[in-house]
Parts: sequence; structure tokens; C-alpha cells
Amino acid sequence: MKQEGQPYRKEYVVNIKDLLPLEQWITFEKELHAKSGLDVSVFNTDGVRISNYKEWVNRLCPVIKASNKGQAFICAVAHMNIASQAFQTKAPVIEECDAGLVKLVVPIIMKDVFLGSVGACGLLLEEGEVDSFMINRTIEIDEEKVDALSDDIGKISMLDIQNLAEEIRKKVELIITKYEAEKS
Repeated sequence: MKQEGQPYRKEYVVNIKDLLPLEQWITFEKELHAKSGLDVSVFNTDGVRISNYKEWVNRLCPVIKASNKGQAFICAVAHMNIASQAFQTKAPVIEECDAGLVKLVVPIIMKDVFLGSVGACGLLLEEGEVDSFMINRTIEIDEEKVDALSDDIGKISMLDIQNLAEEIRKKVELIITKYEAEKS
């Protein structure tokens, strides 16, 4: 398990909660959820949500996450893979999880130190569809039930999620700039 802020330079250790108090991160999550309709969470370097705020945006995701296999093999794997890409590229990444839902991760990087990420998920891309078969095989739930739980999942355009990614990136950049100004 790596410590906060240590992927690049050990002499510069900052925790994500140093940038903003937890209450302000929760406000950040809530505001982005209200604007986008996505489930938004801030994660530490280990991919663990830093708050308990949760706003389900569909009926399928809570069922997937309630299953140990669903959490481990769908949600966690998607987040860690996409967060790793975001960390490596130092840029937002938009992909689909194995269930077929859109997943956005924006890295939080300060002075080449990865502090965590902002993730957003839970809707379908306009041309996307839920992978009922894969969900059935992973969490052993009937495909008909998966279809019933996912029949009203909202959609988002690629342009809208790209715009959201850029908005989050700019907000994170502003948070870091303010933090650095206060510390200098």
C-alpha cells in the first residue's frame, strides 16, 4: 500500500485532504453530481473514496456494488484501471466499465505527485448499452433482472462527459493553485 503523495517524489508529501477539508470535498462531489447527473466521488491514491457521500444515479449500480464479486470485478477493477491511465497520462480518461456504464477519472496531481482522483460514473453513453450477460456471469443475477434494473438508466453524450472532464480538471487545478498560494 503506497502512502498519499508518494508515487514520484518522497520529499514532497501532501494528502488530498490537505488541499481541501473533507466537508468541502463533499460539497465538490454534490455540486458535480447536481450538474452532471453522475455519481461523483473523490478518491485517495489507493482508490478509496474519501467521503461517505453517495448519490446513486440508477438502480443497477447498488445491486452490483452490493455483491462482493460485483464490487471487486466490475467497479474496483474499472476504477483502478482507468485511474491508472489517468495517472500515467496526467489527463482525464473516459471509458466504460465492464457493465457498460461510462466512467470518468480526473487525476489530482500537484508538482508531479499523484494525490488521488475524481471519479464520475453511472450513466450510459448515448450509443452504450448495459452488458447484461457479463453482469449475470459476474454476480449471478438473472439477465432479465439486470435488464429490468437498467431499463431507465440515463444517457450522456461523449461531448457532455468530455466537457465535464475539462470542468473537473479546471476545478482541481484551481484548488491546487489556491492551496499552493496559501502555503507560499
